[in-house]
Amino acid sequence: QVQLVESGGGLVQAGGSLRLSCAASGRTFSSGRTFSSYVMGWFRQAPGKEREFVGAISWSGGSTYYAEFVKGRFTISRDNAKNRVYLQMNNLKPEDTAIYYCAADVGIGSISGEYDYWGQGTQVTVSS
Repeated sequence: QVQLVESGGGLVQAGGSLRLSCAASGRTFSSGRTFSSYVMGWFRQAPGKEREFVGAISWSGGSTYYAEFVKGRFTISRDNAKNRVYLQMNNLKPEDTAIYYCAADVGIGSISGEYDYWGQGTQVTVSS
């Protein structure tokens, strides 16, 4: 069964960039569906705050959706041949500090409860 594993987090100065990766190991999810049949989303959670939607990418990668606060700075892409989804983060700000999670859902959505599968998260810390 597929497991989602994020990587690429770390400490970066404000204005810097990071590229997060989410690898889906295994052939199918417990649903029987493959990676390419899932919408992949990115969420983040800062200390003491609710988990929030960052963005999502459609099954084929042809459509992307972003939260307003990351538009123009973050870009989501995916490589279905490698079972990976990426989050390129540019011009990072201290308020972007959070644990970042990738998640899989059968449909596009920004509600975390709608996503069926989650990775364990990767910490991103942006210093001022």
